[in-house]
Amino acid sequence: MTAKPPIAWKDDAAAPPVRLSILGATGSIGTSTLDLIERYPGRFEVAAITANGNVAALAEIAKRTKAKFAVVADPANYAELKSALAGSGIEAGAGPDALDTAARMPADTVVAAIVGAAGLKSALAALGAGRRLALANKECLVSAGYLFMEAVSRTGTELLPVDSEHAGVFQSLAGHDRSAIEEITITASGGPFRAWDRERIAAALPSDALKHPVWSMGRKITIDSATLMNKGLELIEAHHLFAMPPERLGVIVHPQSVVHALVHYTDGSVVAQLANPDMRSPIAMALAWPRRMPSPTPKLDLAKLASLTFEKPDLDKFPALRLAIDAMKAGGTATAALNAANEIAVEAFLGGRMPFGAIAATVERVVERIQSTGQPANPQSLDDVMAIDHMARKLAEEILPR
Repeated sequence: MTAKPPIAWKDDAAAPPVRLSILGATGSIGTSTLDLIERYPGRFEVAAITANGNVAALAEIAKRTKAKFAVVADPANYAELKSALAGSGIEAGAGPDALDTAARMPADTVVAAIVGAAGLKSALAALGAGRRLALANKECLVSAGYLFMEAVSRTGTELLPVDSEHAGVFQSLAGHDRSAIEEITITASGGPFRAWDRERIAAALPSDALKHPVWSMGRKITIDSATLMNKGLELIEAHHLFAMPPERLGVIVHPQSVVHALVHYTDGSVVAQLANPDMRSPIAMALAWPRRMPSPTPKLDLAKLASLTFEKPDLDKFPALRLAIDAMKAGGTATAALNAANEIAVEAFLGGRMPFGAIAATVERVVERIQSTGQPANPQSLDDVMAIDHMARKLAEEILPR
């Protein structure tokens, strides 16, 4: 692999290296994190890295970063990983218990970037061990926001958001009176179907939905961007992260993806965070906060951009956003079901088992059925969350076309 050009970072140069664990090292956030830290030789050490099933990539990263511990989520891949790391001195692990061990290893910051509900348990393990958490996993807050934020409060752990929108909110709140917040608005690019009509959207193919106009992301989140479900999930996250009631949270479509979030204050002021669309910016913020570290993100040139545009989201064309807003208002059981059903529906769409237009319809049917069972608004334990998750996935599979 070509070496990353080093970047000078003189701030606090005499400090010991920052120890990181990266949960989900081979995914989009994981690779962006590695791209960033490898530009600062000697400033970071890697304690643990994990991956779902890409053993070759995981082993290569472990050797390159001199990680202490490498974990593959699938226990069936343990022998392959152990063989790939033979002679390196790097410990190999596999399965859920090993993921939890990786999350608890001594580290200054744990980057939680495992996609889906699979990342929930390890992120909670990191919190339980008192690790500073750079959170990139949406499902922790969407499926178990009440439990997750309770764990943050109980352990006194520092939680820093890695999503560009939530990092934008976090920075726009810094130094301001939280009681003076009137509204928080996150932005949406609008995805690849912003200018399409409903009929064309309903018939879209995976190849269409995966062509995001701005961001380069994993397949699942790219589809969520096409349905606008990702914005709904981000609203639910913001609800928990910033203790903001649903009626004071909003979304605005901003195709240039330069303004990431806006915080409206009671005096009429609006504080916004702007940056070129590059995930290395919010990652850099999370790794260095409250300091700032240089990032290879291109400098924002507003004169070159010339204009920034905004529009309201169309909830008729993108019903997934409406479903997520309704679930946020209903409570944790609804959001956990929403998330699980959406994962199944997106997987089915990518596998050619259902049309794009059926994703939101499937999710809606599952959430309605879960709510009709009389489940409590907020699950009281991780077991409760996983039971709802399992129930919703089972219902979604039953609803899918055969």
